Amino acid sequence: MKLTFLGAAHEVTGSCMLLEAAGRRILIDCGMEQGLDIYQNAPLPVAPGELDAVLLTHAHIDHSGRLPELVKNGYAGKIYATGATAALCRIMLLDSAHIQEFEAEWRNRKAKRGSGDEYVPLYTAEDAQRTIRQFCPYGYGTDIDLFDGVQIRFTDAGHLLGSASISVTVTENGKTERLLFSGDIGNVRRPLIRDPQTPPAADTVIIESTYGDRLHGARPDYAAHLTHVLQETFDRGGNVVIPCFAVGRTQELLYLLRQIKAEGRLRGHDRFPVWVDSPLAVEATNIYSGSDEMRPYYDDETLALLARGEDPITFPDLHLAVTSDESRQINFDKTPKVILSASGMCEAGRIRHHLKHNLWRPECTVLFVGYQSEGTVGRKITEGAQSVRLFGEEIMVRAHIETLEGISGHADRDMLLSWLSALPEKPQRVFVDHGSDTVCDTFAAAVTERLGVPAIAPYPGAVYALPGGEELSPGSRERLAARRVHTDDGRSRSDGLFRRLQTAGRRLLQIIEQNRGGSNKDLSAFTDQITALCDRWERRRKE
Repeated sequence: MKLTFLGAAHEVTGSCMLLEAAGRRILIDCGMEQGLDIYQNAPLPVAPGELDAVLLTHAHIDHSGRLPELVKNGYAGKIYATGATAALCRIMLLDSAHIQEFEAEWRNRKAKRGSGDEYVPLYTAEDAQRTIRQFCPYGYGTDIDLFDGVQIRFTDAGHLLGSASISVTVTENGKTERLLFSGDIGNVRRPLIRDPQTPPAADTVIIESTYGDRLHGARPDYAAHLTHVLQETFDRGGNVVIPCFAVGRTQELLYLLRQIKAEGRLRGHDRFPVWVDSPLAVEATNIYSGSDEMRPYYDDETLALLARGEDPITFPDLHLAVTSDESRQINFDKTPKVILSASGMCEAGRIRHHLKHNLWRPECTVLFVGYQSEGTVGRKITEGAQSVRLFGEEIMVRAHIETLEGISGHADRDMLLSWLSALPEKPQRVFVDHGSDTVCDTFAAAVTERLGVPAIAPYPGAVYALPGGEELSPGSRERLAARRVHTDDGRSRSDGLFRRLQTAGRRLLQIIEQNRGGSNKDLSAFTDQITALCDRWERRRKE
């Protein structure tokens, strides 16, 4: 049995692991990198078509965003996830595909004016649709017989609607190994969703460490803090601009804004408008908004609201902007308002337009409500940048910059340790991933010191034998030159083209093997085509 760490190793995004057990190859998450790229993710060591199953912890793009690429390159098996995760991925992966296609169209228009090569999108909407059809949804707490000798179970991780920690029990050669993939573990007492639940016991735990070196502090009164920001900003005649993730965080804020309005907390601004300006957020809000199939994923307070016939995230003066024209009109209206827009780290999407219109205005407030990855526009603003570059223009930061403390969707260090210590049995070993470079090591040391469990933070490409935890390959510790994964104008940059080429090569070898025993005519034609392709690119390389 082997466990290989491919992504989010000493980094926060791009989660991906490969488990080889009981004669099967199982991928856990297949996420896209965002923000700074510190280490090169390891390539998938097998062709996608050779995978037997994919397990998905939750819908966020840094865990699910490369699934359509996997399908495009030959994966035809099932993708196991909770029902809520499958529902959210239906909209999120299509949205990601549209971004990929838009980027390709934009780049190719530029290339025509110069001498650039054609840009091929990472994947298309068609690839995303095929991926969606491969989802196999299950609820929490169900034992799922994946293969002979492999059983899995989803446990509520409390991070996002449908998020899960995944238990994998493997029996081979008469021995049983219990693995637990934490996924992203949520903060506690958040709107709409339950607190993280305790999974079954495990011998090997793979745990995230996004906030593994810090504490959220005493839980603040979110509604009171938000009310204070709204009151002061509206009294100045400004807008409150909130960069937030379209799925999860937007709906939590709508829950708080509904509460503020229902309780009449604002003085003189009772009818303040709230705009949700993100097509994806609008679709996600529709999924969250009282759907019967989502009820198993809500917390008790939300279920009580629904039982009284109250929608937990809609209210008077809520406006949903879908079209570009609707989005542009928001900034022509001078009424003080709340603008919720994606993306949460200000790297892409309509939020950048709202920052351009409001960031330089001293009467406005930009309110951050989530983690800002290193190197992102959001991180620069929260760290006190005097200006930021948007659409090729330097925009001064004169607005009030606020952070809604404690509303993070991630557990802090002590919550992560409590989650580990609450397991029915002490694990034999812990692998720490999904954290910034030094944070992974810091949290691994905390696990060893405070819980007495051996813990290490693997690097990309590291391979471990289980049971036992013997390191078969250390992976790569070579740091990249802090490469941005996004361009200045916010469009995603696919820096994994060479990895795609490697994947295509492995797929080609697989197809060659499948043609063993073919007719001489077919084998000769196939050989000639491959030889011609090699000759073409060999000559191009020499030129």
